[in-house]
Amino acid sequence: MDPKLAKLVTVDDFEAVARGNLTHSAYDYYRSGADEEHTLHRNRSAWTTYELWYRALVDVAQPDIRTTVLGTTLRSPISIAPTAYHTLAHPEGERATARAAADVGTLYVASTLATTTLEDVALAAPGAPRWFQLYVHTDRAFTARLVERAKAAGYSAIAFTADTPCLGRRCADVRNGFALPNGMEMANLVDIVPPDLREGAGSELARFMASRHDPSFSWKDFEALAKMCAPLPLVIKGIVRGDDARRALDHGAKAIWVSNHGGRQLDLAPATADALVDVVSAVGEQADVYVDGGIRSGTHALVALGLGATAVFVGRPVLWGLAAGGHAGVTRVLELLDEELVRAMRLAGCPDLASARDGLVRHRSR
Repeated sequence: MDPKLAKLVTVDDFEAVARGNLTHSAYDYYRSGADEEHTLHRNRSAWTTYELWYRALVDVAQPDIRTTVLGTTLRSPISIAPTAYHTLAHPEGERATARAAADVGTLYVASTLATTTLEDVALAAPGAPRWFQLYVHTDRAFTARLVERAKAAGYSAIAFTADTPCLGRRCADVRNGFALPNGMEMANLVDIVPPDLREGAGSELARFMASRHDPSFSWKDFEALAKMCAPLPLVIKGIVRGDDARRALDHGAKAIWVSNHGGRQLDLAPATADALVDVVSAVGEQADVYVDGGIRSGTHALVALGLGATAVFVGRPVLWGLAAGGHAGVTRVLELLDEELVRAMRLAGCPDLASARDGLVRHRSR
């Protein structure tokens, strides 16, 4: 291991190094949340409102952290959420991230807004589990082409983002006039972005992209999307309500992903730790439930798994690893989170993930 990476012992350590390696604008783009950033901060603090009522004298010599998502067994339940523009953090971009996920045996969800094509992401880690995150565009034919490309490239599921009828306002990006630098582009969208807007067009590009999202998409359209994605299962990402989770399953979703877009869409949305409880209660044993948002340690992940999540996803920690050390940095962040999870399970008397769901986690208010 790179000695410099070995000295970084928390996700916060990686963020500090990443901040020094990134441009001010790129760091703010990754870090920031919507408007006053209440949800951004609540996402992280909410995990600390839960307590781990640990058990004593349990054989935890070899905790088993494996989980299964949509029939695929992962060596780790901590997977990589879709995030945009990885080449802002490192020249290898999404290729490095995909290889790191394969290294640790977890899942990578490639973003529609990647700076590497979904085909090249697949080629970077052949045979590794991967999903494709999808925005539904006003141009439904283009949306269908994205889905067909994902099928052809060997992706095993489509994760549809449901919380973006329009883009939330990130004040830091507005102040910075955020734009992709020259030579960098949204690689999956070159067919629909005019040539003069593909690189570094700032707010004009942001307005164009906002016009691509379809704010009219509703439950009446969801079943058609599920059929479009078949035979790939459709995961719905961006759910915080139990009634929406049940409705999604009724309309063809195969799994529910609790997310508020990392606090980047609607400010004052609930923290995902709190939303997870309601969604798991509503879904029961009908489907997998996943969660992201504010998870910065393996102990946070244990809380999420104890509350009923099948898997947890991290976004910003991966970007900090990428900016700090490329492929090796992402691998180390994922390894660090797994190490923290294993240690927390040992200290909590949990030999496997099922035992974490048996009364281990309680809210502090109880």
